[in-house]
Amino acid sequence: MVAGGKVKKPGKRGRKPAKIDLKAKLERSRQSARECRARKKLRYQYLEELVSSRERAICALREELEMYKQWCLAMDQGKIPSEIKALLSGEEQSKPQQNVAKAAKAAKADANSHSSW
Repeated sequence: MVAGGKVKKPGKRGRKPAKIDLKAKLERSRQSARECRARKKLRYQYLEELVSSRERAICALREELEMYKQWCLAMDQGKIPSEIKALLSGEEQSKPQQNVAKAAKAAKADANSHSSW
C-alpha cells in the first residue's frame, strides 16, 4: 500500500492499549467527577467568604465616610465635633514624646554621618 509517498505495512504498529476493565474505568471517572465537584464547591465557598468580608469592609468604610461628612458639615457651621477635640488633645499630649524621639534619632543619624568623615 502506498499513501502519501510512504509504503504502509499491513497490521498495526506501536503500543497496543491495555485492556482495562470498563467498570473500573467508569468508577475512576465517577470518582474524578466527585473530586472535581468537591473542589468546585470549596472554591465557591472561599469566594463567597471573600465577597462577604469585602462587603463588610465596604460597609464599615461607608459608615466612616458618613461620619467624616458629618464632621465636615459641623465644622462648616463653626462647630468642632467632640471627637475631633479628643483627637487633637490626644495628639498634643503625644507630640512632646514624639519630638523627643525625633530629636534623639536626628542626633544619632547626625553623629553617624559625621563619624564617616
